[in-house]
Amino acid sequence: MDIVTVEVVTMSNLPKIVGERLRNIRKERGLSQEELAHLASLHSTYIGQLERGEKNATLESLEKVVGALGVSLEELFRYIQPSTVENDDITLAQIVNRLKGRSIEDQKTVLRLLDLMLEWKDTNK
Repeated sequence: MDIVTVEVVTMSNLPKIVGERLRNIRKERGLSQEELAHLASLHSTYIGQLERGEKNATLESLEKVVGALGVSLEELFRYIQPSTVENDDITLAQIVNRLKGRSIEDQKTVLRLLDLMLEWKDTNK
């Protein structure tokens, strides 16, 4: 039996998921936490706390951070949505959310692995 771990978005883990998205986008932009904090007029400690999901961001601070990152709030939240699936069901949005913010090289690697696994499964029916 294959085991698939799926992270369900709830209000209790939303700060962690938003923080991960912020960290991924920051790293994509090649910024340190200190540089982002400076651009957003926030303290670097606060940026770290946001990225680790230790703080609930205010709309005002999120607006500052996404502005400094050059993305919209819509882009930040685009693939973050509550899961309505039960147990082992996976939605496309969950897969996309895992890959969003990863390097193009990582995304291509995952796609090649997926192709290989599906090809193997099809030939071993």
